[in-house]
Parts: sequence; structure tokens; C-alpha cells
Amino acid sequence: MNQAPDTESERQTTPSFLRQIVRRRAAADPDERCELCSAPLASEHQHLLDPNTRQICCACDGCVILFCGQHGAHFLRIPRRIRRLVDFLMTDLQWESLMIPISLAFFYRGAAGGRVIAMYPSPAGATESLLSLESWEEIVAENRTLQSMESDVEAFLVNRIASPAEYFLVPIDECYRLTGLIRMHWRGLSGGAEVWKEIHQFFDQLRSRSVESRSAPIVESSHA
Repeated sequence: MNQAPDTESERQTTPSFLRQIVRRRAAADPDERCELCSAPLASEHQHLLDPNTRQICCACDGCVILFCGQHGAHFLRIPRRIRRLVDFLMTDLQWESLMIPISLAFFYRGAAGGRVIAMYPSPAGATESLLSLESWEEIVAENRTLQSMESDVEAFLVNRIASPAEYFLVPIDECYRLTGLIRMHWRGLSGGAEVWKEIHQFFDQLRSRSVESRSAPIVESSHA
């Protein structure tokens, strides 16, 4: 199992946000407020991402417009759409070439470095895995939907625990929520029954909130 790079920002940011977002989904806080202006928030509200620190914060609609609606804005708005990729193509060999040690992973494109980052949830938090760029490009070539993934704020989520395997394009905070559930509920070496129940419930809810998405057909060009 590859060890996480575990940068200082990752250690400080991810665990605290994971605890917050898991608890918020479990029981909505009537006193929850925008983390930028302290305005009251509805149970369903928007999240913003600082791409430099990977900090995620809850925000009101006004702050979303103020901090995201101009060139060089400090924050990026995290989308809400969840797409289940019903005709996604990935062979076992392609999955193995990505060098992910477990059957859950998410991938996002970092705008600053211009590369795709592979992460998998673990009892210690989100862990980065080495990613073969050649293998990734082969998968993207066969699944053009991945080209529409928004940098930093949207992720390709793979669930190969399910049979058949499931593939989603999701807001990045959903991936951190899954990581938080695993971090909070994991017990012992195998995780225990509670964590697997939480994982299955997470994907049941994700599936119910998603819309089905199919890849655009690849049209072969013809010459007279």
C-alpha cells in the first residue's frame, strides 16, 4: 500500500473538514453559518474550495457570487451535479495498471500542476497513489465523459466493491465525505461491519441522487 504524501495542508485540512461534513449529513445543524460572512445557511448549501490549500468551506449564495464570480478569484465553487456513468468501460487490466491497492478510489485534475491525482480512502484519511499517466490517458480515450471533469472541484469516483463496478463523476466534497466515513467508522484490521454498512449506504444515497450519463459516441470519419 502506497503511503500518503501527507503534506502539512492535507493533515490540517482534510480531517477537520471530514468530521464536519459527515456530521452535517447525519444531522443538519439549524445554527450552521457561512464560513466567510457568518450568514445563516440552509441545510442544503454550497461549498467552496481553495485550490491552493485544498480547504473546503460552507458558503451562502452571496459569498459564492462575491468570491467566485471574477477572474483570479480565491475560491472555486464545487458543483452539485452527480453523474453515474452507466456505460463506462474499464477492464480489470486497466484498473490494475492504475496501481490502486483497494477497490475504492477517486481521481481529480489539479489545475495548478496540470496532472491527474489518484486518491483512495483509508483509515488514515485520503491517500495518494502513484498514477500511470499512460494508463489514465488510455481510459480517457475510451471514455470521453472524463474530459468534461472540472479541474480541482470534480472527481471521477470508482466503486469496484459493487458488482458490477460503478463509476461516477461527483463533487470533490463527496469523495472527502466517503473518506471521512471510513476514517470515523473503521475498526480493527478489516474495518468491521459498521464501516462496510456506512460505505454501502453512502453509495445507495449517491445512486439515488445521481443522473445517468452516457459517453458521447465515437464517430468514425469517412472519406469519399
